Amino acid sequence: MTAYAIGNLRPPARLDEQVFEYMERIQSTLDPFGGRFLVHNAVLDVREGEWPEALVIIGFPGIEEARGWYDSAAYQELVSLRADHIPGDLVLVDGVGDGYDAGHTAAAYRAMQAGTPAAAA
Repeated sequence: MTAYAIGNLRPPARLDEQVFEYMERIQSTLDPFGGRFLVHNAVLDVREGEWPEALVIIGFPGIEEARGWYDSAAYQELVSLRADHIPGDLVLVDGVGDGYDAGHTAAAYRAMQAGTPAAAA
């Protein structure tokens, strides 16, 4: 199942040279883990709420590859080039499998809530 590294970054108006070096070198850290950029420096069309930051999404074949990339010596050598100059948040997350149906998830949550004392009251 596909997994993702999702970054919510807050870049300054002017980027430091270290950030450019990070951007020039990151792909070589992704390649051994099957990682590829899915969203990078895209214009966001915010429909709900606020999103003043930049969004980065990197896809991986699975969560183990995503973890392997982040924990790798090659990426750990680079991460401070970005993190020290662009604050933000990064999560690794599993995607949903083929055939996922949100209606089934809603039914499971509904059943769980019906079985709780608070829902029965």
